[in-house]
Amino acid sequence: MSEDQTALEILSHYKSLVWPVVDKYINVPDYPKQFRIPSKYQNLVDHQMEIINDYPTRKGKYLRPTILILTCLAMNGKIEEVLNTAAAMQISEEWILIHDDVEDDSEERRGQLTLHKKYSFGHAVNAGDALFAIQQKAITNNFGVLSPKIAKNIADEFFLIMSRTTIGQGVEISYIKDKIVEYSDEDWFFIADSKSSYYTVAGPIRLGAIIAGATENQLNDLAEFGKNLGRSFQIIDDILDITSNFKGLKNQKGNDVYEGKRTLILGHLLRTIKGENKKKVIEIILKNRSYKSATEVDWVIQQMHLYGSIDYSKKIALKFKQKAEIVLDNKLKFLYKEPYINELRTLMNFVLERDH
Repeated sequence: MSEDQTALEILSHYKSLVWPVVDKYINVPDYPKQFRIPSKYQNLVDHQMEIINDYPTRKGKYLRPTILILTCLAMNGKIEEVLNTAAAMQISEEWILIHDDVEDDSEERRGQLTLHKKYSFGHAVNAGDALFAIQQKAITNNFGVLSPKIAKNIADEFFLIMSRTTIGQGVEISYIKDKIVEYSDEDWFFIADSKSSYYTVAGPIRLGAIIAGATENQLNDLAEFGKNLGRSFQIIDDILDITSNFKGLKNQKGNDVYEGKRTLILGHLLRTIKGENKKKVIEIILKNRSYKSATEVDWVIQQMHLYGSIDYSKKIALKFKQKAEIVLDNKLKFLYKEPYINELRTLMNFVLERDH
């Protein structure tokens, strides 16, 4: 069995544990009797619930809740104590993706039309808002599962994760809106640390560790690990955007180029390419998505290959992967319990060496 198959089996197993908890939360709550839904409006409410359930039922990889759970279990935590937080983590991904897709005017998500293309901008934003409220309910319910101190620490950590994530998204939007095309690797790391390092890796790992009773020093070491691994993860994700069709789930390569996303790859290209070709790249990047042709996007991708921007980014990704491995081997020995630490290592290799 290949490592990819093993990693997918790990993700599938923990998804099967988390999804029923997610599904339980995404329903019409029991309102006070004065605000219960009259039967004549039930069809309208059913339609709203269909929209709210759309992204969750498409089911992503469940990477974030899986590494959250594995971290907790690797520190000898209990599965029944972590599932609620894992569900909240996954629900957060759903509303963030909906809002990101609206902000970027993306076309596809998990092989289907994005929510605002399938329904409307208003419906999509509203569904994201509803899922945010549901996420908050899942976090609040920790006070019935965990000690008051740990439940509060989980809520505080969620706030920090979401706060930094929205800062990163806002900066990325500003770069696009203000037509900023000259930026350094450090500038890109600032955005990636918000949107990937913290949200995708360090945050979920820290949440799992908090439930297992981690110390401040342990949480700090986990943040260092997550920062390096998250940077590497995002670089690989951006490379795959222009080189992979994600096992047939994505009909259009170069989505980041269509959206004008500032990536490590694009930053290197713009610092390396010269003359008229540089002007042409900038002209294409700054165009509104709807005015970019497939030929133009393919040409930009060709330049990324030609000027070594993809190879450069692969080397940077490898550097951060190696840094993460050093932290894991030397500072995270408190992640000790098998098979969970081995499953964490398998997932780490999968996300950094995957082709989809």
